[in-house]
Amino acid sequence: MIAAALSLLTLQAQPTAGPIDPPAGARTVLEAKGEGVQIYTCDGAKWALEAPDARLLDASGKVIGSHFAGPTWKLDDGGQVQGELIASKPSPQPDSIAWLLLRSKPGTTAGSLTSVDFIRRTGTHGGVAPASGCQSSGDAGKTLRVPYSATYTFYAQH
Repeated sequence: MIAAALSLLTLQAQPTAGPIDPPAGARTVLEAKGEGVQIYTCDGAKWALEAPDARLLDASGKVIGSHFAGPTWKLDDGGQVQGELIASKPSPQPDSIAWLLLRSKPGTTAGSLTSVDFIRRTGTHGGVAPASGCQSSGDAGKTLRVPYSATYTFYAQH
């Protein structure tokens, strides 16, 4: 019985492919464009995502914050949130990173992003590591910065 409960918890924690819509009733707190790079490190066999490094822009193109490892979003006004993956689906754009729905990690919200419960990444362009350049142990440790852009929408459920 304990093994079955642990198995169920493991399944619930796994990100799923499918809908990436926030729950019904969630309201948009902020929408920002992310422009930057996805940083990959070669593990000797394949490229592994290390972290994003992007600027967050408002609708007028003004830089309002950054997106980096965690994954974390930090605004210039002090607002901050970290996310954990709930669901993903392939981007409709070829060679573009997946669209995602993330839940805010408990205790990581601050300032203007305190009310954020969900973060959605859509409208991705680029960011996928190439199939080549990381195929042997001699490539281990190499890093690669792949340009990308995306739309990040932050939602509150209450």
